[in-house]
Amino acid sequence: MAKKSPSKAFIGASAGAEAIRHLIERVASSSATVLITGESGTGKELVARALHDQSDRSGGNFVPINCAAIPKDLLESELFGHRKGAFTGAMADRIGRFELAHGGTIFLDEIGDLSLDMQVKLLRVLQERTVDPVGGLKSVEVDVRVVAATHRDLEAEIEAGRFREDLYYRLNVLPLNTPALRQRTQDVPALLAHFAEHFAVKGQTPISFTADFIEALKDYAWPGNVRELSNLVDRFNTLFSGQLLSLATVPSSLLPKGLRALQAQRVSTPIVDSLEIVAPLAKEMQHSANADMMNPFANPAPPLEMDLHNEVEDIIMLAQGLPSLPPEGLSLKDRLADIEKDLIVQALNRTDGNVSQTARLLNLQRTTLIEKLNKYDLRQGTLPVANSDLERDVG
Repeated sequence: MAKKSPSKAFIGASAGAEAIRHLIERVASSSATVLITGESGTGKELVARALHDQSDRSGGNFVPINCAAIPKDLLESELFGHRKGAFTGAMADRIGRFELAHGGTIFLDEIGDLSLDMQVKLLRVLQERTVDPVGGLKSVEVDVRVVAATHRDLEAEIEAGRFREDLYYRLNVLPLNTPALRQRTQDVPALLAHFAEHFAVKGQTPISFTADFIEALKDYAWPGNVRELSNLVDRFNTLFSGQLLSLATVPSSLLPKGLRALQAQRVSTPIVDSLEIVAPLAKEMQHSANADMMNPFANPAPPLEMDLHNEVEDIIMLAQGLPSLPPEGLSLKDRLADIEKDLIVQALNRTDGNVSQTARLLNLQRTTLIEKLNKYDLRQGTLPVANSDLERDVG
């Protein structure tokens, strides 16, 4: 099986990203246990997969398991398997994750959340390279490469008595740390472009960002790291598919708290840029209007100052992606309803009509979304994408 290029393992040109790619390339060929540390959302599983893809085990299985996501009383069976009749509900033999990863790699995510009794059992597996299925009478040999990851400070956990020191030294053979996104902010533009392309609706242009917005995103602290950035781009792509986004035109309610603060500080900048963009057009309109005034046969025109102000205002509004208010006015209630309906349709198309996923994208309760679907008569057949889930819920 062809190995993936190391250059694709970690996006960005920063020193941190380069260091991670270099370590992956150096460490991948070994079968030694790797301990990946770093904050949540920094790409620890991405690194683990890259280690597997670059290794001689790439033809085998890559088997991930989140140790924090599985109840304590089920984790032993998940890791080591069980035999029929071992406990209530064990209706048949089950192969554990270690056996599934035989010849490949097992990724133990959030290893710092293991209970102390499970730490003892894992330590034995690392020492003996055998697993004991629950209810089994004999051990099963396994040939796996173990890659573990945690966002916790394991040395502090050891001092607190929550993590075994001997297990730590068994895991920490090849240490690798994934840097936080705030430590490699020069990678933000590359990550934005990557996720914009990744989440773009098929056949549509990916969203893009103005320079002022990119600078604000680089200055943001990103407590959720790359995962937070990915989710933000997914949100923007759903709501503003194919558009050029600036800091001034994105509603503050769609931004995380730290970015809202930056928007409040810098919101005047994009408006000034818009005025600079339309200034040549305004000057041209002024020249044209003066020429008309010199023509005695020209039709009388409204006051120049008022016309010029309205034209420039319309151009600014269009440049910012906002509708201009027509002279005769409009129904704000109807306009807001149209916007809401359009966003719901975009979200439905993005999720292929899946109501639950659409509700999550729009940050709505599922029942609230269903009420709106009925309100706007968004039933089966009204959308480009048909889905039985939508028909069942609102039909």
